[in-house]
Amino acid sequence: MILQSLVRHYDALAAGNLISPAGWCTAKVSLALRIAPDGTLLNMISLKVPSKNGKKEVPQPMQVPEQVKKTSGVAANFLCDNGSYLLGIDDKGKPERTQKCFEAAKELHHAVLDHTESEAAKAVLHFFDTWDINTAAENEKLTDYLDEIEAGANLVFEMPDGTRVHEDSAVRTAWEQYHTKIPDDAVRMRCLVTGEEAPIARLHPSIKGINGAQPSGASLVSYNAPAFESYDHTQGLNAPVSEIAAFKYGTALNYMTADRDHIQHIADTTVLYWTEGAEPLEQDIWNTAVFGSDSKVTEADLKGIIDALANGGSTIFQDTVIQYDTPFYVLGLAPNASRLSVRFFLQNKFGRMLQNLMEHNERLKIIQPMGETHELPLWTLLNETANQNSKNKAPPAPMAAAVLTSILMGTDYPSSLFENVMLRIRAEHDINWKKAAIIKAYFLKNKEITIPEEVLKVELNKDSDYMPYVLGRLFAVLEMVQKTATPGIKATIRNKYFTSASATPSTIFPLLLSLSQHHQRKLSEGSKIYYDKIITELENRIHKTLPTRFSLQEQGAFYLGYYHEKQDLFTSKKEKENSKAEEDN
Repeated sequence: MILQSLVRHYDALAAGNLISPAGWCTAKVSLALRIAPDGTLLNMISLKVPSKNGKKEVPQPMQVPEQVKKTSGVAANFLCDNGSYLLGIDDKGKPERTQKCFEAAKELHHAVLDHTESEAAKAVLHFFDTWDINTAAENEKLTDYLDEIEAGANLVFEMPDGTRVHEDSAVRTAWEQYHTKIPDDAVRMRCLVTGEEAPIARLHPSIKGINGAQPSGASLVSYNAPAFESYDHTQGLNAPVSEIAAFKYGTALNYMTADRDHIQHIADTTVLYWTEGAEPLEQDIWNTAVFGSDSKVTEADLKGIIDALANGGSTIFQDTVIQYDTPFYVLGLAPNASRLSVRFFLQNKFGRMLQNLMEHNERLKIIQPMGETHELPLWTLLNETANQNSKNKAPPAPMAAAVLTSILMGTDYPSSLFENVMLRIRAEHDINWKKAAIIKAYFLKNKEITIPEEVLKVELNKDSDYMPYVLGRLFAVLEMVQKTATPGIKATIRNKYFTSASATPSTIFPLLLSLSQHHQRKLSEGSKIYYDKIITELENRIHKTLPTRFSLQEQGAFYLGYYHEKQDLFTSKKEKENSKAEEDN
């Protein structure tokens, strides 16, 4: 399913001339070898371009003949390779191997170009026939670029008029004929992706740009030891994928990983996403919806699009038709040595995914401090599950993948989301609006939850008699009494009793109420009456004996009650201050 979707994505990109055709790929090229028609090296040309931030120069992405997957063996590329193959120069200290590399490149170029009547083709062959690798490093034409060459920079050939040899029409034709020729040792089997009988890829393409993977790339499909093989099949024959299908899915993946505007990272997972029709605008919309990170689509734009798609229809945005039913795919890849592991692969209708996201955001809505109305994008939500003061601030990768899956597919949130948030609350002895929002959303969505919906409101529900919620409210009031009685106090009952009060209320609350009597004696008469009234009202809502222990879910409701009451007390205090200021004026 994954490979079929990627092959279709390649076909859509190719139809729009957005991706390399079969036999070609995109490589990062640093230098051009400018050669004369007789093969003489005239000079070196830097092909580097300014980086996006303009602070440095980087290799130029360029469409070149498809490159082989580099291993520890000798394998040459056509017309675009490093100095070992095109010049016989490197810093590996293995002159015999370097000579083999150059000879392999020479043999390949003769095999492709020997019968090509083109000045560019003949110039390259003359170059290989006359170049002396024994004196190459001393060539003054290379002096200024020797460090780059020895470091493995990609090189191409260029004619005196600036025409790159791989762009010459006769050379392109020769390469495509060579590339499509079926080798004598090719194995034909039924392709698992296309369903057609075709030559099978023994080695699959390397996928580059995956966070944490090897810079040279990693394989999505790989059999590199006999223990993984069966029925006498070797390497890729164990999961037969045709050469053309392997090329297409690999090229599509590398195209997406190179598109830094439409790639995201969650913990150790690189997240790629695309539509069936290869429309980048839908990726921009998804960026805003999930990560809140795309300046091309605002929150207002997003709401308008979702409202327009609500009935399963379509809308026009930025001169592009956005359809509810467009298939949308999300792929999460994580590094695993020289391979890639699939964290998740999701597919759904584009409009349905957006609706699921909006329903998720609706569940997260909760009163925020100072009247703020911030959204809670995915990366911020996940950060609330991890210790941001530790060396490793990333959330657990499996949990992060499960959370994204639940949001996009509209399924229950993983229990690990709630459990990790509760761990952080107990460790920090506090709850902020983000953690409160997560608890509320978790309780609203998950089917096995027994917490009554009456406490899962955006703001305080003063009419609820649900004991964990009421006790959370009471704790917030007792803390406020202490703060009012002792201005400037650094450590309150929250620092010492927050977690124990939420877990074992029958043990802690009698102590807290006794302490509060002491604090209330320090209050002004007006404050004493105000807080005594609230405390009495809350105590009257407790209709049975305090339980010995609260379950984890009940502790979550306790924290929600605490958060809601704290925000309500703060709001009431600000309203009183504003009212007094108006009276004074």
